[in-house]
Amino acid sequence: MLLAGGVFAWVQTLRALEFEPRAAQAAEQVAGLVGVARASLQPGDSISRVALLKSINKQGAVTLKLHERSDRWSPLDTDRWSQRVTEEIRRVLGDGVIVAASVNDQPGLWVGFTIERERWWLRSAAAWSVTPAVSSWSVWVAIALAATLMGSAVIARLINRPLLALSFAASRMREGDLDSRLDENTLTSEIREVNMGFNRMARELAKVEEDRAVMLAGISHDLRTPLARLRLETEMSVADEEARRNMVLDIDQLDAIIDKFLDYARPGETQLRPVHAAQVVERESAAFRDLTQIRISSRLAIDLNVLADETELGRVFANLFENARRYGRGNETGIAMVEVSYVRSGPWIILSVRDHGPGVAPEKLPELKTPFFRGDAARTAASGAGLGLAIVDKAMQRMGGSLELANAPEGGLLAHLRLKRAP
Repeated sequence: MLLAGGVFAWVQTLRALEFEPRAAQAAEQVAGLVGVARASLQPGDSISRVALLKSINKQGAVTLKLHERSDRWSPLDTDRWSQRVTEEIRRVLGDGVIVAASVNDQPGLWVGFTIERERWWLRSAAAWSVTPAVSSWSVWVAIALAATLMGSAVIARLINRPLLALSFAASRMREGDLDSRLDENTLTSEIREVNMGFNRMARELAKVEEDRAVMLAGISHDLRTPLARLRLETEMSVADEEARRNMVLDIDQLDAIIDKFLDYARPGETQLRPVHAAQVVERESAAFRDLTQIRISSRLAIDLNVLADETELGRVFANLFENARRYGRGNETGIAMVEVSYVRSGPWIILSVRDHGPGVAPEKLPELKTPFFRGDAARTAASGAGLGLAIVDKAMQRMGGSLELANAPEGGLLAHLRLKRAP
């Protein structure tokens, strides 16, 4: 809009600067023709005058004829241009002349003047053609706009190219690629500063990620070694069977909580391959052998393949089954009845895991994926770090999928896992 307004103002300025000279030029042409006509039509030999009129009218550019009482004419000053031309003609020829746009319904630039006592009409096609042509102005305006827009597009592309590179590098970094770097030798100083800042940030994030991996490895080693010794000493030194069993369970719970923290803090690099979803569900459900606590039934097709990381997908189902075992038990049987099903939706496979427990309050559903959040049911349980569903959500994001939680219409919590269908 700014460019179009600039071109329009430029055109209007040129027209204003050109207006006066063109009006004066038109008036001078008409005055010159009237002067020639007056000199040629002075009273003289009538035969010579008739021959002269035929010769002039035959050319077509100028028409001369006597003024008659019955002539009908319309004034020329219908717009600003015509008014200016009329004023210039009268200024040169005198106020007694008539300037008309048509005579007897014949259009043209007509000038009525007097020779001695005779009134004459002169029609000039050449002078009339001096009027600015709107079509030619439109062509020049269109050319100017097209050239300006093309230049603007080129400039915008040059400006946007480094921004697109920055957006691409940021998206790669979001996916876990911390080796993304941008060109620090660009011609534009502002873009160069942005690229240098981005590269510094990427290096710092890579260092933080490396430090985190070292820290996690140290935590895993430093905590599990004393826990293993503590468990061994407990089994050997505690005489009370029930107390020893409870102490071992507490140590196992601490070890499981450490696993949860490590799973949640795991780096986001995954290799996606076709995975047999039914085999993963069968393998993970086999780890829950106590039928007095949980029973898992699967309705997945044996040939159902999804694009995922097999280890990550196994971790997802393990956390969902463990969550159902803890908080999804039925009120009557005390057993968590879990159903695994699926539907195909275009390029997606939606795997559903449902329990028949009390479910979750609707206002708390969005918070279940928040790390360390626990619902009311979780607070009454004996254990849990509040990371199970957060781990599932993060693992699904690493695999390019998503997790959706809802209460089943018949009761219980329903988890939908959306994954790409394997080719």
